[in-house]
Amino acid sequence: MDADTPTASSPSPAPSASSVRLEPWSEDDFGLLRGMNAPELMEHLGGPETEEALVKRHRRYVDLSAVGTSAGRMFRIVLLPEEVAVGGIGFWEQTLDGKPVYETGWTVLPGFQGRGVATAATRAVAELARAERSHRFLHAFPSKDNGPSNAVCRKAGFESLGARDFEYPPGHPLRCNDWRLDLEAS
Repeated sequence: MDADTPTASSPSPAPSASSVRLEPWSEDDFGLLRGMNAPELMEHLGGPETEEALVKRHRRYVDLSAVGTSAGRMFRIVLLPEEVAVGGIGFWEQTLDGKPVYETGWTVLPGFQGRGVATAATRAVAELARAERSHRFLHAFPSKDNGPSNAVCRKAGFESLGARDFEYPPGHPLRCNDWRLDLEAS
């Protein structure tokens, strides 16, 4: 493991809390992306993507991970000590209200949800975004109806800024909660 593959564990005392390692997204992760495209995982994002859209998304993830600049990065989430890839997470540049910020998003495969994986991975990705020293804020925009993802934001230390409307995918209105983490705060 190098400096770019942090290990994080949820500080929650619950025995189900998980430890994770983030590894850069690679060409070999297309099968993982297919698993993350399951209908139950995409219900708050307009439904599963087509194969063509998945190929494009995978290419963006690989390219973003290869850039190595402050533009952001994508990672596979590896559950420890099992050493199994259980989802994906990343951060990328976004303009929000005319200001540059980072945005984050994640997906954890169904068999691994409810164990603190997403919270541990979100904390780890926030540390990586913080280390870039490029943007003050990291935002997450889970659907208002996505209780588990909103809980991840709360547990990971994000503050709620209220609801916002987005189109995601384009043409599909989505009401989201805007969660913000100050990367300059200790």
